[in-house]
Amino acid sequence: MLNYLKCRVAEEEGATAVEYGLMVALIAVVIIAGVALVGDNLLALFNDVAGNL
Repeated sequence: MLNYLKCRVAEEEGATAVEYGLMVALIAVVIIAGVALVGDNLLALFNDVAGNL
């Protein structure tokens, strides 16, 4: 049993589902932060354009 665990820990052949999940979560946080920062300015720009039309 101990040898099996050592072999499983030593095997690192690629990203696991957990690592992919963490990457997706980090990308989502970056996108949400970007939209939050740009969103207000973009809304003001659209309102200004709509007002000028």
